[in-house]
Amino acid sequence: MQQVRTPHVVVVMGVAGTGKTTVGPLLAARLGVPYAEGDDFHPPANIAKMSAGVPLTDEDRWPWLDAIGAWAQGRAGLGGVVSSSALKRAYRDRLRASAPGIVFVHLTGDRKLIEDRMAHRQGHFMPTALLDSQFATLQPLEPDEAGVAVDVSGSPEKITARAMDALRDLERSSAQPSQ
Repeated sequence: MQQVRTPHVVVVMGVAGTGKTTVGPLLAARLGVPYAEGDDFHPPANIAKMSAGVPLTDEDRWPWLDAIGAWAQGRAGLGGVVSSSALKRAYRDRLRASAPGIVFVHLTGDRKLIEDRMAHRQGHFMPTALLDSQFATLQPLEPDEAGVAVDVSGSPEKITARAMDALRDLERSSAQPSQ
C-alpha cells in the first residue's frame, strides 16, 4: 500500500456532528503527525454563545480561524491534522492565507445520520438546534480547493480508511504532470 506523504496540514472539516473530533486523531495517527482539536482554539465567549444555541458570526470566527491558522503555520513542513468546521470558502481562504498547502478533508453525510450522532454524543457544547445553521452556512469545497470529500457512514475506522484513500488519490492526481 502506497504511503500518503503528509501535506503541511490536513484540516478535517464539516458541519457539527460529522465526526471531526473522532476521525481527526485517527487520521493523524495513520499519518504519523500531531492532532489539534479545533474547538480548543475557540475563545470562551464563542463556546458560551454556541452552548446557548446562538450561532457564531463571522466576526466571532475570525480570531478562532487565525489561531488555527497560526498552529497550522507552525506545522509547515512537519505536518499535522486539525479539526475545524471551515464551513465557508472565506474561512478556508483565511486558513490557507496563514498556512499555504493546507489540504481539507470534508466529512459529509446524510443530515439525519449527523443529527442522530449529535443527539447521542455527550459532553459537547454544540446543541443539535444549531445543525440547521451549520448546513445553511456550509459551502462545499470548490474544484480549485485542495481537498477531498469523505462520506461519514460507517465506523470511524472505515471513515478514516476512506480519508486515507482519498488523500492518496489526491496526491497521485496532483503529482501527474499537467498537459
